[in-house]
Amino acid sequence: FCGALLLGFAPEAAAAIGIIGGADGPTAILVTKTLAPQLLGPIAIAAYSYMALIPIIQPPFMKLLTTKKERSVVMANLRPVSKVEKVVVTLLVVLLVPDAAPLVGFLMLGNLFNVCGVTERLSKTAQNELCNILTIFLGVSVGATADAATFLSKDTVFIIVLGLCAFCFATCGGLLFGKLMYWLTGGKINPLIGSAGVSAVPMAARVSNMVGQQENPANFLLMHAMGPNVAGVIGSAVPAGIFLQFFK
Repeated sequence: FCGALLLGFAPEAAAAIGIIGGADGPTAILVTKTLAPQLLGPIAIAAYSYMALIPIIQPPFMKLLTTKKERSVVMANLRPVSKVEKVVVTLLVVLLVPDAAPLVGFLMLGNLFNVCGVTERLSKTAQNELCNILTIFLGVSVGATADAATFLSKDTVFIIVLGLCAFCFATCGGLLFGKLMYWLTGGKINPLIGSAGVSAVPMAARVSNMVGQQENPANFLLMHAMGPNVAGVIGSAVPAGIFLQFFK
């Protein structure tokens, strides 16, 4: 956000660009559509490009910022999570940041389908047919906005570079916080799960698991990494709500 302002973007456009670092495509699209619709094509393509490149971008930082001992940590089994805990997060976020309600609400609607126990058919539809249909419409509609006049410009280059820098900072920040948790817990937390704190679900969690297994084949970090991964979805929705509140 600050980098976009320094490069001369309007505050509304800078807010939309700032969301790219969370690697959350739908959130970036919603904020951009509301605040800077003329940049929808470049921002959407940049956000989804980084999500696709996670297996290339993140591992070098993971190996640079962690030691072999830290990457080899085998974490304890996860505790059971109640259905109430899975649903109550929606109420907390909506009360704190009302403008984030559409983002978190749609995320948790699928969660509610899954955990309530009485809408199995709706849950399967949302996970498969509906998700695939929406993906097709999303790709077509975003592609239709990427005309040459908008996309082939210096602003697009700035957006892609800013997004890449933000994503790298987010990855490094998660790893460093993971190292802090490793130290505070006496070595019970594997810092690799910190890199999954971006919103790219489940790719970032899979990369954390992959790098952990390279050091210790018996190490399974996938479900542990899904915690910060889903938290990244919520975490990107909150600043998006704040941006919308200030600039809409």
